[in-house]
Amino acid sequence: MASISVVFLVLSIAFVCGMAQPKQDSSISSSASLTYPGSWPSPSNRFAFGFYQQGSGFAVGIWLVSQDNRTVVWTANRNGPLVTSNAVVHFNRDGKLVLQTEQGQEQFIAGSAKESVSYAAMLDSGNFVLYDTDNKPQWQSFENPTDTILGGQTLYTGRQLSSSLNKSDHSTGQFDLRMQTDGNLVLYPVTSEDTPLDAYWSSDTYWDVCRFKLYFDFNGSLILINESAGTTVHTLYSNFYGGINPNNNNNTIYRATLDFDGIFRLYSHTYYENGNYNVSILWSALSSSCMVNGFCGFNSFCTQDNNQSDCRCLPGHDFVDPNRRTLGCERNFSRAGCRGAKENATFYYISTMENMTWGAISYFSAEMSMEECSSSCLEDCNCGAALFKQNYCQKQQFPLNYVRRDTAGGYMAFFKVGHTALLNPSPMITSKAEMAQIVLEIIGFTVLSCVALAIFGRFIFKMRVLRYKRLLHNGKLGLPEEVTLRLFTYNELKRVTKGFKEELGKGSFGAVYKGALGKGKKLVAVKRLEKLVEEGEREFRAEMRAIGRTHHKNLVRLLGFCTEDSKRLLVYEYMSNGSLADLLFGVILRPHWTERLRIALDVARGILYLHEECEAPIIHCDIKPKNILMDDCWNAKISDFGLAKFLMPDQTRTFTGARGTRGYVAPEWHKNIPISVKADVYSYGVVLLEIVCCRKNIDVNASAAEEIVLSSWAYKCFAARDLYKLVIGEEVDMMSLEKMVKVGLWCIQEEPALRPSMKCVVLMLEGITEVPVPPCPTTPSM
Repeated sequence: MASISVVFLVLSIAFVCGMAQPKQDSSISSSASLTYPGSWPSPSNRFAFGFYQQGSGFAVGIWLVSQDNRTVVWTANRNGPLVTSNAVVHFNRDGKLVLQTEQGQEQFIAGSAKESVSYAAMLDSGNFVLYDTDNKPQWQSFENPTDTILGGQTLYTGRQLSSSLNKSDHSTGQFDLRMQTDGNLVLYPVTSEDTPLDAYWSSDTYWDVCRFKLYFDFNGSLILINESAGTTVHTLYSNFYGGINPNNNNNTIYRATLDFDGIFRLYSHTYYENGNYNVSILWSALSSSCMVNGFCGFNSFCTQDNNQSDCRCLPGHDFVDPNRRTLGCERNFSRAGCRGAKENATFYYISTMENMTWGAISYFSAEMSMEECSSSCLEDCNCGAALFKQNYCQKQQFPLNYVRRDTAGGYMAFFKVGHTALLNPSPMITSKAEMAQIVLEIIGFTVLSCVALAIFGRFIFKMRVLRYKRLLHNGKLGLPEEVTLRLFTYNELKRVTKGFKEELGKGSFGAVYKGALGKGKKLVAVKRLEKLVEEGEREFRAEMRAIGRTHHKNLVRLLGFCTEDSKRLLVYEYMSNGSLADLLFGVILRPHWTERLRIALDVARGILYLHEECEAPIIHCDIKPKNILMDDCWNAKISDFGLAKFLMPDQTRTFTGARGTRGYVAPEWHKNIPISVKADVYSYGVVLLEIVCCRKNIDVNASAAEEIVLSSWAYKCFAARDLYKLVIGEEVDMMSLEKMVKVGLWCIQEEPALRPSMKCVVLMLEGITEVPVPPCPTTPSM
């Protein structure tokens, strides 16, 4: 009972302090505006809300004020494009706090869908709050954390913190801290499948029955609390002394941040009366960055050097970018054709390293000796590396990830590396006379070749320049778009995007930038793949193969590409109205019902084209609102073919590794059974229900527990004849509503054979085919 009382007292103080009404002198009127370098400070001037510089532009956020620097604790639209110093933050006519760019475009920062905002306040707790006319909070930054929580803040079930990209760039980085529904607080790499193999730290508080939340009190204690009982389940860090912190005073502020290196740390910021300022690390989830899965990229390993974590390349590999060692490494030798057995020793040799571990799942494991393990990998055409672990040989294919050198518990590793000299043999020289003759012949041939190439090149260059200028003048890209793709140089795309200045968005493998061709007459979107190595290379080639040979009004058109050295870029038509996710989830007003009907049909027709009208069927594998873009006329077009899977003309199913995005992935991905186009049908069913209800499939903030999973709730409303609950506050045609819900429920059936083809989906949505009553779908894949 004592612990319950203490927790109750702490929570009560947190509520009073965190949610208290602001002082009158800290109130910010709804008619106020903010420009750089101004800011809205808290009453004690410990925190400020406003513009801060990030790279060559500016972002909006909240920071902890200090003499020599600023510690950013929250960022608005952290993955959106940066703005200039002429941007303005103000309340619009609807009472929403928005960022208005120099070009007059508005970006939503904060607001409420229910009530209009009367005023705002930057509180001393670090919480930025919007209030209505009754002085009730309508929005607060504490409920929308980025990479940091502060004293008095809670990370609720289903919420997460996402690290920043680096110390100076606060856009979303490579790691997540998730407060899972199973009660466990876990750290994952962003690009992982969030499996136990991917997790690199957890609180080990599994509890399927109760929901937990992470609470960070004003004294600097990090505790996990049972939401229903209000009791402490687990203490990550305690800063109590008999229930009272003797050092607690108004001059110490605590923050817990998921840092860019993937480690969750607790800091104290202490302000002294003499003006000095001190920052201390009180607690850290991990002691070394090498313990972070994904800290070093593919085909590199992490090692401790003088207590500093460093990424180094595996044998036979070089850094993708020597200046950014965490991006990983790529192979530096050519692979010979598979010879099999002992003939491989002619082309490869085994490089040995001790004390190694990695996170990849082996395709082969058998008991054998260390020598047998080494020779077995050398003779196996599929083997790139092997780990000799507890008298077992575990073979792997590249790329390798989560590799580290661990002196405490590592194992012997064998890496197959190519003989460069054998792959690029030089002629045998037997005498000085032969050598002199060969040198003269080479010099003579080289000179003649250079002269001929120079003459021919000059002629071709003149012809191409004249033709290029003529095409640019006409606003065209080169050959007809229906026939071929344009090959760009890297410098051309750098010039087209003005040095990759205006970022449109960011994905798992790189960012997309706005550009203009033909003297600014034709807008384009340039996708630059940054995290290459094998994973990025596969994505690049997949998009080239998929979208390069397709042409449909509901698919984003690929216009050209760049493959210069290690640089990989794709040039698309520019989609001016963002994504379907922005349209459904990012605005206050829902799109009109007839507009949503049309969008649902657009997406269905695009997928139908991929499945049945292409030269060979294409499984997109990642259908979701974020990958559906809207053009100038609000036509929906499918994009992002990086995970696409291709079927042979006579194929209907294929085996492949798990792909896609949680919440949209069909159940068969996790059952090790062949995948068909019905996997896309499942994802489309989830998207269709999201279009109907204008909400995400999984919403932990739903008003009732039965509404958290949209697909389950939709079926309950359908079975109870309460479909109006899905669109409360809207005037919709109930017959078309029922039709769309029924089609969506058919699409998300667990058994692929029960799902309709996309042809049937289109016919049902068009009203040509009757929609039968669907059976109950099972709980969707998370």
